[in-house]
Amino acid sequence: MSAVEVTVGLLILVSAFLSMAAGIGIIRFPDVLTRLHAATKPQVLGLATVLLAIALRAPTWGVISTVIVIMTFQLLTQPMTAHMLGRSAYRTDHVRRDLLIEDDLARDIAEHEDPAAR
Repeated sequence: MSAVEVTVGLLILVSAFLSMAAGIGIIRFPDVLTRLHAATKPQVLGLATVLLAIALRAPTWGVISTVIVIMTFQLLTQPMTAHMLGRSAYRTDHVRRDLLIEDDLARDIAEHEDPAAR
């Protein structure tokens, strides 16, 4: 067994652990915002480790360029998706406000509320 095969195996195990941690976090955490955090952070890092394992196992230009494109799109879309889901959950009252340390969004919404709607 070569060093590359051992490294690929370890990267896949790390990715599996991160995926498991994300799943446990989604089940165990109490509200939408903490579940979003548990779902996005380990998922992105888990995908990065699997993509690195793929690039190490098959280091061709086609594979490496595909890995770079996948990771780029993941890093561009995942934070915005989590942000929009969290904001939507907040606006539809699916957030436990007692768990919030600081609620800046409530202040911003109150400041920009439409005067005609009052």
